[in-house]
Amino acid sequence: MEEVNEETRKQSLVFAVNGQRFELSDLDPSTTLLEFLRSQTPFKSVKLGCGEGGCGACVVLLSKYDSVLDQVVDSTVSSCLTLLCSLNGCSITTAEGVGNSKDGFHPIQERFAGFHASQCGFCTPGMCVSLFSALVNADKTNRPEPRPGFSKLTVSEAEKAIAGNLCRCTGYRPIADACKSFAADVDMEDLGYNSFWKKGESDEVKVSRLPTYNHNNASSKFPEFLKKELKAGANLASKGYHWYSPASIKQLQSLLQKNEANDGTSMKIVVGNTGMGYYKELEYYDKYIDLKYIPELSIIMKDETGIEIGAAVTISKAIEALKEENVGDFQLESKTVFKKIADHMEKIASGFVRNSGSVGGNLMMVQRKHFPSDIATILLPVGTIVNIMIGQKVEKLTLEEFLGRPPLDSKTILLSIKIPCLESRRDISSETDTTLLFETYRAAPRPLGNALPYLNAAFLAEVSVSRNSTGATLNNCQLAFGAYGAKHPIRARKVEEILTGKVLSVGVLYEAFKLLGTTVIPEDGTSSPAYRSSLAVGFLYEFLSPLVDTPAEIPGGWCNGYNSVVFHEDSNCKIKENYDKFSGIKFPTLLSSSKQVIQSSKEYHPVGQPITKAGAAIQASGEAVFVDDIPAPSNCLYGAFVYSTEPLARVKGIKFKSGSPPVGVTALISVKDIPGKNVGSASIFGEEPLYADELAQCAGDRIAFVVADTQRHADLAANLAVIDYEKENLEPPILSVEEAVERGSFFQVPPFLYPEQVGDFSKGIAEADHQILSAEIKLGSQYYFYMETQTALAVPDEDNSMVVFSSNQCPEFAQDTIAQCLGLPANNIRVITRRVGGGFGGKAIKAMPVAAACAVAAYKLQRPVRMYLNRNTDMVMAGGRHPMKVTYSVGFKTSGKITALKLDILIDAGVFPDTSILMPSLMLGPLRRYDWGALNFDIKTCKTNLPSRSAMRAPGEVQASFIVEAIIEHVASTLSTEVDSVRNINLHTYNSLGFFYKSIAGEPSEYTLPAIWDKLATSSSFDQRTEMIKEFNRCNKWRKRGISRVPILHEVNVRPTPGKVSILKDGSIVVEVGGIELGQGLWTKVKQMTAYALSLIKCGGTEELLEKVRVIQSDTLSLIQGGFTGGSTTSESSCEAVRLCCNVLVERLTALKERLLEQMGSIEWETLIGQANLTSVNLSASSLFVPELSSSDYLNYGAAVSEVEINLLTGETTTLRTDIIYDCGQSLNPAVDLGQIEGAYVQGIGFFMLEEYPTNSDGLVIANGTWSYKIPTVDTIPKQFNVEILNSGHHEKRVLSSKASGEPPLTLAVSVHCATRAAILEARRQLLSWNGLDESNATIFQLEVPATMPVVKELCGLDSIQKFLQWTMSSK
Repeated sequence: MEEVNEETRKQSLVFAVNGQRFELSDLDPSTTLLEFLRSQTPFKSVKLGCGEGGCGACVVLLSKYDSVLDQVVDSTVSSCLTLLCSLNGCSITTAEGVGNSKDGFHPIQERFAGFHASQCGFCTPGMCVSLFSALVNADKTNRPEPRPGFSKLTVSEAEKAIAGNLCRCTGYRPIADACKSFAADVDMEDLGYNSFWKKGESDEVKVSRLPTYNHNNASSKFPEFLKKELKAGANLASKGYHWYSPASIKQLQSLLQKNEANDGTSMKIVVGNTGMGYYKELEYYDKYIDLKYIPELSIIMKDETGIEIGAAVTISKAIEALKEENVGDFQLESKTVFKKIADHMEKIASGFVRNSGSVGGNLMMVQRKHFPSDIATILLPVGTIVNIMIGQKVEKLTLEEFLGRPPLDSKTILLSIKIPCLESRRDISSETDTTLLFETYRAAPRPLGNALPYLNAAFLAEVSVSRNSTGATLNNCQLAFGAYGAKHPIRARKVEEILTGKVLSVGVLYEAFKLLGTTVIPEDGTSSPAYRSSLAVGFLYEFLSPLVDTPAEIPGGWCNGYNSVVFHEDSNCKIKENYDKFSGIKFPTLLSSSKQVIQSSKEYHPVGQPITKAGAAIQASGEAVFVDDIPAPSNCLYGAFVYSTEPLARVKGIKFKSGSPPVGVTALISVKDIPGKNVGSASIFGEEPLYADELAQCAGDRIAFVVADTQRHADLAANLAVIDYEKENLEPPILSVEEAVERGSFFQVPPFLYPEQVGDFSKGIAEADHQILSAEIKLGSQYYFYMETQTALAVPDEDNSMVVFSSNQCPEFAQDTIAQCLGLPANNIRVITRRVGGGFGGKAIKAMPVAAACAVAAYKLQRPVRMYLNRNTDMVMAGGRHPMKVTYSVGFKTSGKITALKLDILIDAGVFPDTSILMPSLMLGPLRRYDWGALNFDIKTCKTNLPSRSAMRAPGEVQASFIVEAIIEHVASTLSTEVDSVRNINLHTYNSLGFFYKSIAGEPSEYTLPAIWDKLATSSSFDQRTEMIKEFNRCNKWRKRGISRVPILHEVNVRPTPGKVSILKDGSIVVEVGGIELGQGLWTKVKQMTAYALSLIKCGGTEELLEKVRVIQSDTLSLIQGGFTGGSTTSESSCEAVRLCCNVLVERLTALKERLLEQMGSIEWETLIGQANLTSVNLSASSLFVPELSSSDYLNYGAAVSEVEINLLTGETTTLRTDIIYDCGQSLNPAVDLGQIEGAYVQGIGFFMLEEYPTNSDGLVIANGTWSYKIPTVDTIPKQFNVEILNSGHHEKRVLSSKASGEPPLTLAVSVHCATRAAILEARRQLLSWNGLDESNATIFQLEVPATMPVVKELCGLDSIQKFLQWTMSSK
């Protein structure tokens, strides 16, 4: 049967999830696997993090049965992109299927918990599935048997298993350790801090303590019932939608013909549907055609002429085929080309996208939509042939012709590509040796992929060397460049011509590069155009320069691996050495061993013990319930915001593109539907409206709320909304702090919140030998990138009341806001928050409008309404960190001692006050970090027509940390002296500390910074490494290193917090606190404190109390005055509130215990509580901890040393090593605090090095997804990450002598930025020496934040290669 016949069509889709059979016949073909799992099954571990395949939160294991080979093929896929209809006969495994609390956790999940690798837990299920897949596939290989307890996985594979998964909490190090603990080749010494073994135990003991793993049981357990199912694709019809799975080219042709005849129906051709992650779907398709079941499109054929790969072959399968050792009888040259193409392909997207995205789909996106592809570029120089089908006709084209055609229509199908075999023409009798060289390159923000390149390139060259002359002749070459902002990859033909036939010399290269600069030119509107052009020169230089001036004896050789050349065994070849110049140090794995030095204390057992995070195992199995995991009540509706794209405009009306409301839309809620006051957030800092009332005041301002029957329908409808604006007679919007100053647009900071000046500036400046006047710094914003976006569910309740489940750092404020919005008393509103999937300040004020919008809609429609904000909208509306402009003047002595500092700071607060009025006082903490002699400042919070900025982890403090270090660096540059000595001389003495910080300086014994500073110099070998780096920089032209040591003094404030402890009849304990669990381990510390404080009753069984404690969700009608969770101190204040409750309970129980002891001689906890119940002792106590005013503020101390290496050809920065010492007082839980320190630090690296949050000229955010916004990943954290938690003894006024750890360490990440600056300085000195200029001019420069690759490269010289070649020619 060649026709797809309507009657004989298979009408149902059969698949399995975690072994459970599903059969569906009525189905919208655009349904993704994620939507189905989250709405139609109990499995909620698959999380929606981005909807783009860019974060890994939704990863599942997809298993298919191959009946011919009788084997199961397992691979991870992104469920947010995978279409459900494409899964006929497949088995899906989610984190619950890997292991769960009912059937037993998998060792992966137990080890994630034991290695402290889960904080908020939102990303953990996806991480576990990624690792599970790696284990399953490694254990299928025929590698040697691993030792007991391990898998066949290697350390390198274990780290790469999670390379595509994002985490915003942990800093990745513990996650990598949990993964590596399964690897056969792991060195147990390299595994970091965990709850399984103690320091110093033998490897045998360590292995025995790990949750046991048996690699023989590692399989995805493919259900038997699916093996019997027909393996064809599904053909489904439902409500006018069709899904076709043609089984032959002929069937496909007939479908395409039919579609042409029924003009007007829209059709989508799919394989893996991964393109939807980049090109968002804003329309519905009537027909879907799945190409996976057409044999010709899935072939991989190898013969002596080359490898042919079908267009529907996934990128992963193509990699496998290209890497196979037994690739036919190909010459070594071809094998190496294939392997290099495969190696490069492994950097495309991430594993779970490559497993479903097809080679053909990638190339078609380039051809039709100019996608910045790697595959197209690397296949261009090797003469790839493309087979396409237009109608009934098949055409053969070169890849270059294919890319150069106008965009092909939907009738044109790419069938296959062919990569031909290559070999050099060798003439045995000739006097020359001929060699083929092939190399591919890419420059991207992440080394392992999962990031689009700024530019990619691939070069093929035939080189010959005459045996009696020097220098290599380039017989011919093919040079391809792509992804730099052109429509498609190009061949640099003019450059090829100029090089062909030439003997390579410095002069020839110089001419070629001059021409190349005019060939690779990005189109208008491309970011960093000059940088991208310079990359082309850098890569070609890297490729050709080893061939310049090489000796004669080059036998036929071949490039292999990362820029090294492997030649015949007997040759000791210079080219090999020449290529090595570029490779620098290649790290065999991503991360080397890291040390964690921790002292746990037994004084207040179990407080002070590194117990694992409460709920870590259920977070790993995906059973932990987040707001969006709560099953939807019946009749539930879903909402999405319609926001303004104009910065200041009147809103005349809203309509939909189609005219009529889109599918599924129930209502459009706007300001007129609010029954009470139009307020979206109300807090002690100020208010902002829920919806724009006639006037939209910023791009991203909420205008309305679309309510529909599903979240996808609501999101699509919001995208189809068209707003009618009017701008007549309106002032122009204020879009910068400079305009705000000009127009006097400020938020007033109340005098009691404005900090005091320190010392006499005019006196200090008069004492100075040198001055820097009016230097400027600009700082951009940063987005929270919590893994769970903003979300809420509002359910109308009896008697005009409302229950709202909100992912929120301050439920109490949300309750007030909703009450005002609905015009109801607060006791009608119950806000419940169990856990938050990452907050970082972004779920405080910014979460309230989300809860309020759902509540208003639910109240009006009298139906439950929920919303899970899609990532793009979340990023547009979030506001993020405060940008600022800083002008400073500083006076200093020749010794480097600073005598006076004056700061003028303009903070961009956005359009509403939010928390901005707190910024001056927050900034002043770190601004006083050094002894400036005198400190004078003027800080203004500017009101602009931009989304209001909000608190983000270490708000104001991270910016202030950068400002002070930039000033120190500037002073050192001016004096041409070592930066570290300037830091040293300006560190506070205890006396100056008291002068700058007054009473919060504490006792002399509490000022631990000088001791930390010296200890860190020793433990990090700072001085020795500084000398080694000088030597490294002397010996390396194209790689430079820098090192930096920075201190922190960080002021925190303890706030009042409530608590409630109740003991139930059976002796189990339930606790409520004001603080919210955001992943920071608050519940864990509270559990420990409860167990400790109740154990003071001293009866039998109290040592097991920890297991009896449960901390429950926050409920604003149960525990009031909860305040907000933030500022690093909520954990300790919640612990103190609980301790007060426990003291009351212990006091109530003591008299009864004494009586019972007299009667019984000894008493167990359960008996005591049973008796207390019988005698009506009140077993519930609540408290409000209010800190003493004199001790509510205190200082935290720490220091970090970071060493980085920069690549001068690309601007890439690698953090080689970081050492941190941080004073936690007596840590309440060192494992939790370690996680906070590492996680905060890595978030800081994001701010200083990676994360750009740009807007268009109207202030609308344009980096609005994972494609354009790059947070740190496992491949961008320090290679070696050493942390020591200093246990600094007793601090009477602190909670059990503990100190905060959530935010201060984030500011230490400035050390990476400063070290990068030091490396750039060396590069600039070198550049000036090539130019014959004075090197001291190199020292004064500003390194922007973030110091991205283009920024670094620009400061090192975009034309550094040309300058070097000129210098070389002139010195000859």
